[in-house]
Amino acid sequence: MTHALNRFPGIDARRAMALLGGLLALAVALAAATPAGERAPAAPAAPAALSPALAQIVVDQPDRRVEVIVQFEAGTGLEEARALMRGAGGRVTAEAALIHGLAGTMTAGAASRLAGEPSVRAVSPNAEVRPSGLDADDLATSFNTTIRSEKAWKHATGRGVGVAVIDTGVAGGLPDFRRSAGDHSSRVVASAVVHPGATTAADLHGHGTHVAGLIAGDAGARDPGDEHRGRYAGVAPGAHLVSIKVADDEGRTTVLDVIIGLQFAVERKDEYGIRVANLSLTSDVAESPRTDPLAAAVEQAWLGGIVVVAAAGNRGAAGDAVAYAPANDPYAITAGGIDDRGTGQRGDDVLASWSSRGTTQDGVRKPDVLAPGARMVSTFSPGSAFGGLCGACLVGGEYFRAGGTSMAAAVVSGAAAVLLEGHPGWTPDQVKGALVNTQRGIGGGLRELALDKASKAKGKQLEANAGLTPNEAIDPATGRYREGTPQASWSASWSASWSRASGSLQASWSAASWSCDCGGGQREANPAASWSASWSARPGW
Repeated sequence: MTHALNRFPGIDARRAMALLGGLLALAVALAAATPAGERAPAAPAAPAALSPALAQIVVDQPDRRVEVIVQFEAGTGLEEARALMRGAGGRVTAEAALIHGLAGTMTAGAASRLAGEPSVRAVSPNAEVRPSGLDADDLATSFNTTIRSEKAWKHATGRGVGVAVIDTGVAGGLPDFRRSAGDHSSRVVASAVVHPGATTAADLHGHGTHVAGLIAGDAGARDPGDEHRGRYAGVAPGAHLVSIKVADDEGRTTVLDVIIGLQFAVERKDEYGIRVANLSLTSDVAESPRTDPLAAAVEQAWLGGIVVVAAAGNRGAAGDAVAYAPANDPYAITAGGIDDRGTGQRGDDVLASWSSRGTTQDGVRKPDVLAPGARMVSTFSPGSAFGGLCGACLVGGEYFRAGGTSMAAAVVSGAAAVLLEGHPGWTPDQVKGALVNTQRGIGGGLRELALDKASKAKGKQLEANAGLTPNEAIDPATGRYREGTPQASWSASWSASWSRASGSLQASWSAASWSCDCGGGQREANPAASWSASWSARPGW
């Protein structure tokens, strides 16, 4: 792949490509005249900071306008960064303080020129992000028995631990999120809306609410006499949740939206006791975690004390199955899916065929943990698009049955919350070590989550992430972001209105689409429905 646009500052993309064509023709002629055994001069290479996906666009369509996320080197001021974006012919649309970056639009050729600037660490596409799939059918789930949650619950249920659900929103007014049958206040303690297209904090799509129920739902909080009372529970029924809605009302989002969602979790970590962040989603563009902007955000959250759990994705055994952020980040706990056949016994458990597995582009084996992810019954957001995706998957009118690594990630996030109640001093690395190193064998060389064993982990079982190479935004000498605390210098200019009373945040940046794959290969591009509740009303502008 050959690119030379950055070699010709001040020349527009079309003229540069024409000049490049001439140079290539000249190279061919020189090659013909080169004596045998001698090598012709190599063609100019693309800037190292330019992602492979963008580099390909430069070759095919240099004048195509693209949305990009640009990460800058340490010491680059905000105004200097903005000036560099404008100087390349781009328009700044948002700031991403967590990764010391900006988002904007420009031609692919301009992105290539910008990538050649010394102050630029990486230029990546603002890729589409989508949930990690749905594979719905009619069977009941028994995942808590499979991972032996009930044994761990004798000591901890996640009480006092906050889990950030970075998704499509959470229907926090459901009975399963009550503190108890006698206390109807919600354990969804705050709801942030970080997408300009969202008109409410309510979950009109359904994915986020389903994930949240697997993490911390508790049907035992329903009223006495309720037919569903005690029938369903998440892995950490005592944990509280922070809903960070990174999608619009139809469930569409991008990498940038997710980064800002993570930034919210980092900045509000102490306020809401956030110790775990669940990312049941996957980027649509493969990029090395050394430069991927979402990976940089994941590692910044991890280094800030938040356990980040990512869905492995539903690409099965494809060659690039685990090459997509955030699943390919070496620090994050990447969750793959097991089909437990609905029995609760591990003897018949098998790896779900759709669960992504393999080696990342940097040689890291993923996923890290396998957990139940098939036929998972969880909370249903009333009136949400989920009901239209699979009417037969509604259970008792108030729950929904679905599967995918989105659901497996939720199980692992719940497990992390349980561990952190029992061991509040554990670091993210220690939580990962406990979950990864205590898995039970299920045959065929596979091992799956064993929460009862993880809760008793000690010594070398708590070791993880040794010797990893961090994202280029992280200083390997200190293990921290190269700027120290990027929020100190950039976040002051990141404008968003947060209302503690209403529990909603609204910010402004761009987004593309987020769609879901449902059972049977059905694809729903623009699901929409309506539901409202006063507990999560959005403040007026």
